[in-house]
Amino acid sequence: MGKKTMGIHHITAIVGHPQENVDFYAGVLGLRLVKQTVNFDDPGTYHLYFGNEGGKPGTIITFFPWTGAYQGVIGDGQVGVTSYVVPSGAMKFWEERLEKFNVPYTQMERFGEQYLEFDDPHGLHLELVEREKGEANTWTFGEITPEVAIKGFGGATLLSAQPAKTAELLEGIMGLEVVGQEGDFIRYLSSADIGNIIDLKLTSIGRGQMGVGTVHHIAWRAMDDQDQLDWQKVVAENGYGVTPVQDRNYFNAIYFREHGEILFEIATDPPGFAHDESQETMGEKLMLPVQYEPNRNQIERGLLPFEVRELD
Repeated sequence: MGKKTMGIHHITAIVGHPQENVDFYAGVLGLRLVKQTVNFDDPGTYHLYFGNEGGKPGTIITFFPWTGAYQGVIGDGQVGVTSYVVPSGAMKFWEERLEKFNVPYTQMERFGEQYLEFDDPHGLHLELVEREKGEANTWTFGEITPEVAIKGFGGATLLSAQPAKTAELLEGIMGLEVVGQEGDFIRYLSSADIGNIIDLKLTSIGRGQMGVGTVHHIAWRAMDDQDQLDWQKVVAENGYGVTPVQDRNYFNAIYFREHGEILFEIATDPPGFAHDESQETMGEKLMLPVQYEPNRNQIERGLLPFEVRELD
C-alpha cells in the first residue's frame, strides 16, 4: 500500500500592498490573520498567514506581499484557482457580500457543484463552493458568523505543463483517488474533510509567469516529522529532486518541483501557530524566528505598517 496525503496543508501566493491583502482576506472574506512574520529567506518581506480560528492545516493561505513588484501571469506550472468551502446554504450571503464590496463574480458549475468565481485585489483567482463536510469556522469578524464563515480550502485547480505527468504523481505517488472527469478536468479526492479536492486541467492555457497575483506553491500535509521523512524518501525514490527538511517554525517543510513545473511542498501538521504566542493573541504582532530577533528594529523599520480592520 502506497502513501496517501491527507490533502492541502497550505497555499502560498505573491500579492501587492499588505494593507490591501489584509483588508480583503480578513475584512471581506472574514479569515483570521493567525500569524504575521517574515519570509525566512527574505526577512525584508512579510509572510502573512490567514485561516480559521485555530489556524488548522487545510485552512491556511499565506502571502508574500511585494509592493511594487511586477504582475504575474497565471498559467501552466501553477495553482490556477484556489477554492474555499462554505457551509451549505451560505452562498446567498456570499453573493451579497461580494456585491457589497464591489467584487465582481461569476457563477459556474463543475462536477455538479455550483461555484462563485472572483479575483482578489491583486489578481489571484478564487472560488467559493458549498459543502457539508468540514467543521465550522468559529471565528466571527464583522458580519461574518460561523453559520456562513469560510471553513477552509475546498481544494485547488492545478495548471500543469505536463498534465499526464502530474496526474501520475497525484494518483501514483501522492495517493489521491480519481473520482471523475468532466471536460478537460480530472477530479481527485483525498481523505481529509477540507482541502481534499484537486481538479487537474488536462489542456494548456500557456506558461505562467511568477509575480503578483500568482500562487508560489501548494503544500501537502504530513502528519508529523517521521511521516515527512517517509515522504521525502518516496519522492526521491521516484526521481524527483527534493530538498532537505527546512524549519519554518510553525511546521517543517520539504520542497520539490513536479514534472508539470508546479512547486510542491510537504509540510508537517505540528507544531502549529500557537507555540510562540497564545491562540487568543495569534496574529496580533510581528513574530520573528530566533535568528532574526536581534535585527527586529531594523526589520520593522523596513516593513510597511498595516492593521486588521472591520470593513462592515
